Amino acid sequence: MKPVPTARAHRLADSIDLVLPRTFRAPIDDVWAAVTEPERTARWFGPWKGDAAPGRMIQVQMVFEEEEPWMDLRIDACEPPHRLAVSSTDESGAWRMELRLESRGAATELRLVHHLDSADKIPDAGPGWEYYLDMFAAAFDSTPRPDFADYHPAMTPYFTELAGKFS
Repeated sequence: MKPVPTARAHRLADSIDLVLPRTFRAPIDDVWAAVTEPERTARWFGPWKGDAAPGRMIQVQMVFEEEEPWMDLRIDACEPPHRLAVSSTDESGAWRMELRLESRGAATELRLVHHLDSADKIPDAGPGWEYYLDMFAAAFDSTPRPDFADYHPAMTPYFTELAGKFS
């Protein structure tokens, strides 16, 4: 079964927020651990090292990217088990994102929020985040990993149309 895009976008005063939700049948503390503990993030994004605390920098390895690069990531906020905000600057510019978790009965909703400075970044960011969140779900549920080809360029038309709503 081919993945279906879940993202929506909202214009705020200083950004366009690309929001991607996922729901897990698990307690919030377990989902929080899967997005913050290096041995668990290694299963779906990559391991990290450093002193993880608000205002501090860590290094994250992107093991599912070509050449498995390491990147610097600033912890902007950490409010266990509900919110993790991070930012980074790389060759494509600066970016800010948050992971927000909320208990919903016996389930936990995770929302990835990518704060974008312009809508033209949505078609590139969207398919990648859909892929990584499905990688997270596969690692969390011990199911097979998704294939990136099912996300990019396959989802690009959806995200191009979404970006067009802000032009």
